[in-house]
Amino acid sequence: MLLHFNMILPGLEGATIIKTDINEGIYQIYIEMPIKDHACPSCSKETKRVHDYRIQKIKHLKMAERPTVIIYRKRRYACLCGKRFYEENPFVERYQHHSKEWNQQVQIRTVKAKTFTEIAAQYHTSVSTIIRRFDRIIPQSIKGEKALPKAIAIDEFKGDSGKEKYQLIIANAVTREPIDILPNRRKDTIKEYLRKHGAKVEVVVMDMSHAFKAAVKQALDGPVIVADGFHFVRYMNWALDKIRVREQNEWHAYDRKKCKKVRYVFHKASHKLTKTDKWYLERYFALSPELKIAYGLKEAFYEWFNEAKRRGPGHIEKTKEALHAFYEKVEESRIPEFVKTVQTYRNWETEILNRFEFGYSNGFVEGLNNLTKVMKRNAFGFRNFARFRARILLHHHYKSIGNSLG
Repeated sequence: MLLHFNMILPGLEGATIIKTDINEGIYQIYIEMPIKDHACPSCSKETKRVHDYRIQKIKHLKMAERPTVIIYRKRRYACLCGKRFYEENPFVERYQHHSKEWNQQVQIRTVKAKTFTEIAAQYHTSVSTIIRRFDRIIPQSIKGEKALPKAIAIDEFKGDSGKEKYQLIIANAVTREPIDILPNRRKDTIKEYLRKHGAKVEVVVMDMSHAFKAAVKQALDGPVIVADGFHFVRYMNWALDKIRVREQNEWHAYDRKKCKKVRYVFHKASHKLTKTDKWYLERYFALSPELKIAYGLKEAFYEWFNEAKRRGPGHIEKTKEALHAFYEKVEESRIPEFVKTVQTYRNWETEILNRFEFGYSNGFVEGLNNLTKVMKRNAFGFRNFARFRARILLHHHYKSIGNSLG
């Protein structure tokens, strides 16, 4: 189809469209640039003497859901000094076979799409081409050169990448943005990273991992370690579960199976129980007085936790005294599972109290980990850790970006 007027298409501004046609399902756009003065790259003198033309095929963005190719009649100029050079154009870079618009759109999609294979199918190219485009857009900030902020949060997640089962995420505890992903959760890896980038770190929020705690203390100069509330509260729930399992094993099969099905009622706060929940609790408390005592201790711990949050910073001594009073109740009960849990709380008491003094939480990191796991499942896993790490960080850094240009 011959065109008798100039058509402006996105990405082809300044070019003259000669004609368009469809060949074997591929939409072809024939273009050339207008003749104009060009500075010689050798002597810098201007010339518009044309030496010859060459045809270059350039893959472009789809039009009307058809694969699109630009047929570019590329002009070479000749200078009086003997130098021959190609003309300048706005739509393709030197040594490239894809237009600038195509490259930009693919780079956006590599951050937002589920898999590289999916993008390759959409843009009619190979997976290796898509991966190369993705590798180009990883900025220096993503390559781990930034110093860590004053308050960070760390947590592990199951990534199964780079021959390691678990990876570690480091996030900003104030802005709640991910900073970096470490290839594993080993103590030496964490220590080395913190020594290199953690000169400014003063506060570290974490779960109750002895390896994390040791790495942080050895790598940093007297940091404040904050134990995440969710992680130390669940120790109480775990202890209650162990007691329930131990007690129900002595019951009749019907009650044992039924108690297992309604085990959630033991974790409910007393003020949230329904009539049915209360009926179940009364039934099982009648079968096991120890289970009733354990539930009461769990409620006492919840009451201490909620009161500590209400007091907030500045009342840590009262919070500490109330915690010690809870310890005494547990020790008086002589329930082994709770006694063991209290010993854990004693070992982490300073870090637990820091939770209420500084107010930091690791809850948002669990949310980041959930999103990361969804990305991993959608992509059927990542073998290359470097690309897995970049996908996670780029996804969060550019989560507000759209899927199209302009």
